[in-house]
Amino acid sequence: MLAVIYIAFISLGLPDALLGAAWPTMSQDLGASVSWAGGISMTISAGTIVSALLSDRMTIRFGAGRVTAVSVGMTAAALFGFSLAPNYWTLILIAVPYGLGAGGVDAALNNYVAIHYESRHMSWLHCMWGVGASLGPYVMGYALAGGQGWAWGYRYIAILQVALTAILVLSLPLWKGRGATSAAPASAGAAASDVSSEAVAPRKPLGLKGVLAIRGAKEILIMFFCYCAIESTAGLWASSYMVMHDGVDKTTAADMASLFYVGITVGRALSGFLTMRFDDPAMIRIGQGVLLAGVVLVALPLPGSVGTVVGLVTIGLGCAPIYPCVIHSTPAYFGEENSQAIVGVQMASAYVGSLVMPPVFGLVAQYASIALYPFYMFVLLILMVAMHEALRRKRA
Repeated sequence: MLAVIYIAFISLGLPDALLGAAWPTMSQDLGASVSWAGGISMTISAGTIVSALLSDRMTIRFGAGRVTAVSVGMTAAALFGFSLAPNYWTLILIAVPYGLGAGGVDAALNNYVAIHYESRHMSWLHCMWGVGASLGPYVMGYALAGGQGWAWGYRYIAILQVALTAILVLSLPLWKGRGATSAAPASAGAAASDVSSEAVAPRKPLGLKGVLAIRGAKEILIMFFCYCAIESTAGLWASSYMVMHDGVDKTTAADMASLFYVGITVGRALSGFLTMRFDDPAMIRIGQGVLLAGVVLVALPLPGSVGTVVGLVTIGLGCAPIYPCVIHSTPAYFGEENSQAIVGVQMASAYVGSLVMPPVFGLVAQYASIALYPFYMFVLLILMVAMHEALRRKRA
C-alpha cells in the first residue's frame, strides 16, 4: 500500500509544471497571448478549490481509494485533452476536470496518509511530489527537443497517469482493508478516534460551515493560507527580485531562483529523518524559525545576490517541514472523524493563498517597490506563527 502511495505522489507532481514549460510554444501554436496562461492556471485552481471542499462528502460516500483512482483518471483524461486541444478556449474547458481531479486526489490522499502513516512518510511523500514536479518539465523538454511538439509532452505524462490509475484500481482492496482495520499511528495523539468506529457508524459530511464551527479550525486554515502564500510568492517573484533589486542578469536569475525549490525538496527528505526525533508541532516551529532566517538573509544588504540566493535556499529549507506536518497533525488536533473535512478545506485555503497572494505582491511591487519582497513574506510568516500558537493553545 505504501509503495502505491509513493508512486502516486511522484506521478501527481509530474503535470504540475507542464504548463509553464510548454506555454511559450503552446501560445504560438494556438495563437494565444503569453499572458493568457494565467486564465488556464486560474481555471485549474478554481476546480481544485471546488473539489477540495467536496472531498469530505465524496470520501464518505466512495472511500479514499475510489476517490483517488477516479481523480487521477480525470487528470489523465484532461492531459490527453490538452494534447488534442485545437485552440485556447478548449484548453479552458478541459482545465475544469483537470482542476477537479487534482483537488480531489490531493485532499483524499493527504488525509489518508495523515491518518494511517507516520509523519516521516508524509515528509518523504511530499519530497517525492517535488521529484515528480521537477521531472515534468524534463519530459516536456524531451518532446520539444525531439521535434514531437508540446502535445506529445502532455501525452507522455497522460500515459503515466493512466498507468497510475490502473495501479490504483488494482489496489482498491488494500485501501478498503486498511481503512477498516487500521488505527492512526501513536504519534497522531489522543484526540484521534478509532477508524473502525467510523466504519460502524458512518458520519455525515461537515461542510464548510461545520468545519469553521470547530474550535481551532479557523487558526489552522489561516495558517495554511499563509504558508502557501509564502511558498508561491517566494517561488514566483524570486527571479524578478534578483533582476530588479540585485541587478542580476535574467538568465542567471532564472537559474538561481530554481534553488528555492531545490531547498524544499532536499528539506523534505531531511525532515523525514527529523520527525523521528521531533513531533509535528516542533517540526513546524523549526521550519518557521529557518524560514525567518531565510527572509532576514534576503532582506540584508549583502553584496551582489549572495544574500538573496542563500536566503532563498534557506526559505525553501524552512518551508519543507511545514506543509506535510500541518496536514499530518490535523487528525491529532481534530480527530480522524473530522480530519477529511478539515484537510479538504485546508487544501482549498492553500489554493486560495497560492492564487491570490502572489498577484497581490505584484501590485505591491508595481506601485510601491519590489524591495518589499522579504517584508511581504515576513508579515505572512508572523501571522502564520501567531495562528499556530493560537491553535496549540486551543487544541493541545
